[in-house]
Amino acid sequence: MSEEHRNSHSTRIVSASRIITGKPDEVIPDGSVVISDGNIEWVGATASIPVKYEAIVSDSFPLSTILPGLIETHAHLGARSGSQAAVPNPALHVQGWNALHSVKILRQLASVGITSVQSLGSKYYTDVAVSQAVEQGLIEGPRVVPAGPMITTTGGHDWHDGAEVDSINDIRHAVREHHKAGASVIKVAATGGFMTPGTAQWNAQFSTDELRVFVSEAHRLGKLLAVHAHGTEGIRRSVDAGVDYIAHATFISEDGTTRFDAALADRIAESGIYVDVASPPSFPPVANETIAPRAFDLFSHGVRIVTGHDIGAVIPAYGYLYGLEQLELAGIPRSEILIAATSRASAAIGLAGVAGVIESGYSADLLVVDGNPLDDLKALYHKQLILIRGKTFIPEEIPIYEGRQPSVGGPESVLGQRQAALIRKQLQQW
Repeated sequence: MSEEHRNSHSTRIVSASRIITGKPDEVIPDGSVVISDGNIEWVGATASIPVKYEAIVSDSFPLSTILPGLIETHAHLGARSGSQAAVPNPALHVQGWNALHSVKILRQLASVGITSVQSLGSKYYTDVAVSQAVEQGLIEGPRVVPAGPMITTTGGHDWHDGAEVDSINDIRHAVREHHKAGASVIKVAATGGFMTPGTAQWNAQFSTDELRVFVSEAHRLGKLLAVHAHGTEGIRRSVDAGVDYIAHATFISEDGTTRFDAALADRIAESGIYVDVASPPSFPPVANETIAPRAFDLFSHGVRIVTGHDIGAVIPAYGYLYGLEQLELAGIPRSEILIAATSRASAAIGLAGVAGVIESGYSADLLVVDGNPLDDLKALYHKQLILIRGKTFIPEEIPIYEGRQPSVGGPESVLGQRQAALIRKQLQQW
């Protein structure tokens, strides 16, 4: 049966050796999923398919696993727009080029098996436009939860994206402007960042009271509040303010060194805050460190870890599966990683009840892979079928990501060397 013919029917069935539903410890052997009009209508054992579906020929994958489409919780669409247009005045084309590059990232994400993505910072509100383009069927790709430009202080981290605030009134206005522009989540730079000269990663950029205004205004408008936080003090203030999501959670102390704060991690866990662990290398450098250096510490304290990788800013879209493998190397169980990449990730980005679980009433966002990812995460590389809202996505050829390349003569990564040099320089300035 041709793909066009399959997609022309409002109801289809996908069957496989097992279904990993996205719920903790739930696996259905020899299972099937019935899809109707882009949503999951029924899921269960193939032998128990209701009589009314018996006439439908299923797409059968007897050596495969069906699992929810994967979710990236921390991307930056268009963050690295590459070469500009070859015209006399390329500045006139920056916004359009940014949008086109965002579509490239989006299609690469879909080709990995990602069916939903949260964009946590995008110049020109490009991620809002891309989100709308997906919703209206202008382009194929994952559903996008857009943040627009990250909100920061004047001259603060990511100030060049154009959302600077310096007062309580500025904060309220910025959140309302983001709402008006179509942002679905509000992203705030609670600390300095590594990619903005003149900011210190360990210093907080907003007071606790200011962060509380961000939270209350975002929640009033029905939006979650996510923060960029490398420094321990910024993390602490964010927890005090009641934020919903912390990106990085690097735990950089005031002297520029990385020191995990167990008591603060316990507070993060108790508050139910979601955390992605896309952190730079520790300082001082730690040999053979993964790209998620705080992952196991946070997991051990019960923190809700999700799969955000700073895609588009630090690693490419096709590095997502490498990131999952790094979580396993850090000591996180495979079953926990798959939950972090599906049902928990969907809750973290405001899609609970919509995506991340294979259950009746949810969007038919499915990934079919050969083998069993509970036995070996590399099964996720062997994609047989990607469905986004019930429609087959034909993946593009994408490279295999090899990770951060080690420097000559030592285990420290190139990024780690740059970070160490930057921190040493900033410590002299501060």
